Amino acid sequence: MGRILPPQISFADLEWHRLGIHSTPRSKPSPISSINSRAWWRKSVKIWSAALKNPRAGRDGMAPSQVLRSLVLMRIKNWDYRELRERIDDGLSLRSFTQFDSRPVPKHDAFNRAFCRITPQTLQEINQKVIQAVVELGLEDGKTLRVDTTVVETNVHYPTDASLLWDSVRTITRLIEDLHEMLPQGVKGFTNRTRSARRRMQEIERMTPQERVHQQVPKYRELLSITQQVVQNARQALKKKYKKVASLMDGLKMEALRKEIGEYCGLADRVIHQTRRRVIDGEQVPTDEKLYSIFEPHTDLIKRGKARKPVEFGHKVFLAESAQGLITEYKVLDGNPSDTNQVQSSLESHQQTFAHPPEIYAGDRGFFSAENEAICEKAGVAQICIPQRGGIKTAERETRELGRAFKQGQKFRAGIEGRISVLFRGRGMKRCLAKGRQRFEILVGAAVLANNLMRIAELLRTKKPKRRAAAA
Repeated sequence: MGRILPPQISFADLEWHRLGIHSTPRSKPSPISSINSRAWWRKSVKIWSAALKNPRAGRDGMAPSQVLRSLVLMRIKNWDYRELRERIDDGLSLRSFTQFDSRPVPKHDAFNRAFCRITPQTLQEINQKVIQAVVELGLEDGKTLRVDTTVVETNVHYPTDASLLWDSVRTITRLIEDLHEMLPQGVKGFTNRTRSARRRMQEIERMTPQERVHQQVPKYRELLSITQQVVQNARQALKKKYKKVASLMDGLKMEALRKEIGEYCGLADRVIHQTRRRVIDGEQVPTDEKLYSIFEPHTDLIKRGKARKPVEFGHKVFLAESAQGLITEYKVLDGNPSDTNQVQSSLESHQQTFAHPPEIYAGDRGFFSAENEAICEKAGVAQICIPQRGGIKTAERETRELGRAFKQGQKFRAGIEGRISVLFRGRGMKRCLAKGRQRFEILVGAAVLANNLMRIAELLRTKKPKRRAAAA
């Protein structure tokens, strides 16, 4: 991964910059293409540089500014790694924006490794610096705040006990086969049971409701027995001592593979345990104790009462947006907490960012509670626009919700639905294809950062110049 930006550009690049020549009229500099000259962007680069142990050591690579600019570009355009690399390589304006200029553009996997070095905490700090800069520039006053939660899906299939057991069998078997090919003497004593496991899984998935009454439990017992045998054989293969491989790199690969097999065996044990509890023992397993994917074990089950999607698999994300379309706060939540738990923390964050409470606080009925209204009043919110959820409304409450100010607040609240749609369709936040909880949070943070930078560019472009005071 890169350390520092090369200190000099070529004479050809210098001449292009001096003449202001661009490949197309659309590639002319915009407010977002000149962000490196602003102090708040330099602070963001310093935050990223601080994550490196020694920025000036190691071989040449991408600089922090190049990494951040490439990540923002990837999320703005919603490209994958290969298309990102190809577009930068082919486009003069994108080369200039990402500061590669006439230098070679790294391969797509180099971008992947560079982005993996970013931590969620780093993106949180960068987003906070961006919002603070907006306040300092006078582009946002923080008088209004609207909040909502949404669900970002992880890259998993719909989980059933049978499919999770089948995933465990085929994955462990595939990894054992990789270990077998790597070792000169191979792995002995391991039986491939993927064919029989797949048959049992398909038989369970294709059962009619009438067949499930008598055949489901016996078939599950057979599939559980096969999975247990595979896990047991895999652990026995890991315990055996093998001769050392020829090269150091092969030895490191083998150790990493053995570690991965052990991790999947542990996840398979959890799947076996929860299947036995639910299917064999007839026990209702709590949601927080279930495993919904062996590939994305951090996945949560979210129920939001949606008619078309009664359940979703991923993580709930909290968003707080200002009147100018800037996301001032975002959080990836654990489990399926109630929206009412986010009101107090969002007010505290807003107070810390803008040094005053919002005049208008708008949310849907999921954020309503008498305690939250008291918290908003205590914080100094002038207009609380959260509809009552359930129960009989008092005459005072009915009059208040029918008032003009409350209705305008609710119209303002509806704008965050459009912002979520932009993040989903335009910034790739609908489904996370990257693996792991950390990279999931990086996707959300990068989408938020891209959204904020695009809004800042638009605000800077349309900002009216201040009028000078008339001469005396």
